[in-house]
Amino acid sequence: MKRNGFLASILLVVASFWCGCGGSETVQFGAVLPLSGAYEIYGNPIRKGIELAVEQIQADTSFPYPIEIMVVDSGGDPDTAAEQAKELFGAGAIALIGGVTTDEALKMVPIADRFGRIMVSPSASTPQLTGISKYFYRVFPSDSREGTTMGTFAAGKLGIKDIVILAKEDAYALGIQEVFSAQFVRNNGTVTEIIEYPPGAADFSGFIDRVLTINPSAVYVAAYANDVAEMIGELRGRGFEGTIMTTSAFASPAVIERVGEPAEGVFLTQAVFEIDSEKELIQSFVAAYRDKHGLPPDLYAAHGYDSMMVLAETLKKSGTIPKEFWQSIRGLRDFDGVTGKIQFDERGDVQKFPRVYVVEKGNLKDYNREFERRRQELLERLRRLNERKSRGKASG
Repeated sequence: MKRNGFLASILLVVASFWCGCGGSETVQFGAVLPLSGAYEIYGNPIRKGIELAVEQIQADTSFPYPIEIMVVDSGGDPDTAAEQAKELFGAGAIALIGGVTTDEALKMVPIADRFGRIMVSPSASTPQLTGISKYFYRVFPSDSREGTTMGTFAAGKLGIKDIVILAKEDAYALGIQEVFSAQFVRNNGTVTEIIEYPPGAADFSGFIDRVLTINPSAVYVAAYANDVAEMIGELRGRGFEGTIMTTSAFASPAVIERVGEPAEGVFLTQAVFEIDSEKELIQSFVAAYRDKHGLPPDLYAAHGYDSMMVLAETLKKSGTIPKEFWQSIRGLRDFDGVTGKIQFDERGDVQKFPRVYVVEKGNLKDYNREFERRRQELLERLRRLNERKSRGKASG
């Protein structure tokens, strides 16, 4: 099929869905998302978060511009994503949300440069994207922070001495496993072996054989969620009893549920989204998302929502002139998002710090918060025990 015809049909559907604003000329944004294929587990929640944000912006009568969002499905293919970015900018989008994966973002950045338009990624995290373009920003923290956090945690908090790294041969996995490895070694850990597997690999049994032969204290899996799920299932299914650690790519409730029992006790780092927060902004977002979709938002829906809200805030302050739009997003300070305060450094990275989570009874638990909760419970039991002992001595 012809690419232009494909894009036009998508735009027609989306514009029809979002129309209904009068007044000044409608401002167009674009979103290039993997809504089908292996990465749809990220793309579809992000789309839902974006759509909710657009609905709320449209309902705000004080917002100075009518807007619409043009959403296209990249299928997770980087070349398709780049072509779609070119077409969306050519169709009038003042800014884009994307890419979702690292490989998509790397291909799309030159297109944003060519048009001199802003691109905000909700999830691409490789350190390779840091400072890559003055037009590229991301609301998801860099893997340099995520890998550093897990490397310190593994060697320090867990006291792991030796580890095997299982990593996909792509930009995302390469970036995060290098940071993790360096930090783990810096904290006196030993990386026994790095086992890399090619993109498209469907059978992981040979790689798991190698892990089981080495029999390390822990395995760090650097890959996207579906591959991580397969490897966790096979490691546990074949009797590996060591610690398993991975990345925020595994932070999909649907994937964790699919893995089931083998996922219990797996550690991962992820950007902070406190779904149970008492903050009114977060409670309102969670309630609206649940009302619309019948389930709570995940990490990726929250970052899709914040991506759109950041662009709306930028538009409100700058107007529609591209140069002023760029200056406004660079000058964004302490914007209150559902994933925390958002502002960008001079290299386009958001100033956020990931935390370590552990899978417990199918849910992700903040490790430090859960550890502290259990510590307080233990102290309370000890206090009550001591009180009973004291009363017993007094009565005797």
